[in-house]
Amino acid sequence: MSVTFNTLPKSLNEFEAAAQIGLLNPENTCALFIAALNLFIQNKEDGVEAINILRGPRPLSNAEVQFLRDRFIDKPYLPLAYCEGATPQNNYTPSIPYTLKFYPDPRPQDCQPGYMRLYLKTTGADSKRGITLRQKGDNWYLWDYPALLMGIRIPAFEDPWA
Repeated sequence: MSVTFNTLPKSLNEFEAAAQIGLLNPENTCALFIAALNLFIQNKEDGVEAINILRGPRPLSNAEVQFLRDRFIDKPYLPLAYCEGATPQNNYTPSIPYTLKFYPDPRPQDCQPGYMRLYLKTTGADSKRGITLRQKGDNWYLWDYPALLMGIRIPAFEDPWA
């Protein structure tokens, strides 16, 4: 399973347009989350609003917004590190178009009905990172995603040993 963006949203309006059709399947919601994180790097307020769209009836708390700020203060490369072609050696510069490849949950039986877990891989980590979604009606919303925000190998431009 993969999702491809020719361009990433650069504003909340562009993100909202992409999200109009995006929440109907779990892969699109996950891909839009990566796009929202990238938007957060560019513009914190727009990024928070974009993430809130993906969270549905459960907006980010002030503590969760601060957590995002803390995670990205020195890792602006983290969201795009999940895109195909991004490696520590090329400073996590993804191939264009931006492609995100998703892996199914190896233990779907562990999820309650109405929930789904997907995994993303980055060359900056040894194992895939999970994201949990929750279904409401026909749409899939973000439920749990801290694994995607964990640290990864530093890019070459930050590595004195590279």
